[in-house]
Amino acid sequence: MKILITGSHGQLGNELQTMLRTGEAGIGRISDKYAGCEIIAVDVEDLDITDTEAVMAFVGEKKPDVIINCAAMTNVDGCETNFDATMKVNAIGPRNLAMAAERNGAKLVHVSTDYVFKGDGNTPRCEWDETEPNTVYGKSKLLGEKYVEEFSTRYFILRTAWLYGLIGKNFVKTMRRLGNMNDVTTVVDDQRGNPTNANDLAYHILKLALTEEYGVYHCTGEGECSWADFAALIMELSGCKGTVAKCTTEEYSAKYPAAAPRPLYSSLNNLMLKCTVGNEMRDWQTALKEYIIKLDEMEKDQ
Repeated sequence: MKILITGSHGQLGNELQTMLRTGEAGIGRISDKYAGCEIIAVDVEDLDITDTEAVMAFVGEKKPDVIINCAAMTNVDGCETNFDATMKVNAIGPRNLAMAAERNGAKLVHVSTDYVFKGDGNTPRCEWDETEPNTVYGKSKLLGEKYVEEFSTRYFILRTAWLYGLIGKNFVKTMRRLGNMNDVTTVVDDQRGNPTNANDLAYHILKLALTEEYGVYHCTGEGECSWADFAALIMELSGCKGTVAKCTTEEYSAKYPAAAPRPLYSSLNNLMLKCTVGNEMRDWQTALKEYIIKLDEMEKDQ
């Protein structure tokens, strides 16, 4: 089996590569069907997914069985002022991969986001709920989803949220750093969602890719919390000296008026997983505890 991973330098791309090489995930072992698979890991310096001809040629030469698209422009604030790059990476890139997958008979896994929803209400969103993004990032990711649906037939779209992995920058690492630097760190407390360990998401991507259960999925950590709740547990588990002070979105926006709007409520319901291959996503606290143990071990070895 050949697996092409785009955005391979990112949090999720790294988790997928490690998992495929070791066969191990925090949830459990992945299928033996992946044993000995060929991993084709690329990032922008190897393959520009916004270049249609380059994507067609590359996929046509490598002929992967599965394409997993982890590439995205995820700087929410930056997307608001950089329309061209956002459109290319988050919409045209997935379109190109969808067309190449269809031409070569490959399955396509595309990673999307909770930002495709408006971010209101107080009930976790299901896959059938109406999307209504209110940021450039969310709009571009929704268009990417639509292109995948339009140009390929063997696709899995996985919407995730509040993602953190062992490699690269993320909220967990930022809070650990601030918790050790400052006595008090102020964090928004009226925005709620689902923290998601990239290892758990990678496990479910590989689980789905072996099936023909095509469609749109939500794949986030079980349970919800506010950013302040999340930060407080991160600091507690990390043994940080600092504490968390809570603020409102209104207070944060007054301090940072140029910041793009964030969803007040972005919790997702992993309904499609439950109804098909099974939802094994761990509760967010358990997944975070294991992650911090691994992160501590990595930092000791560096």
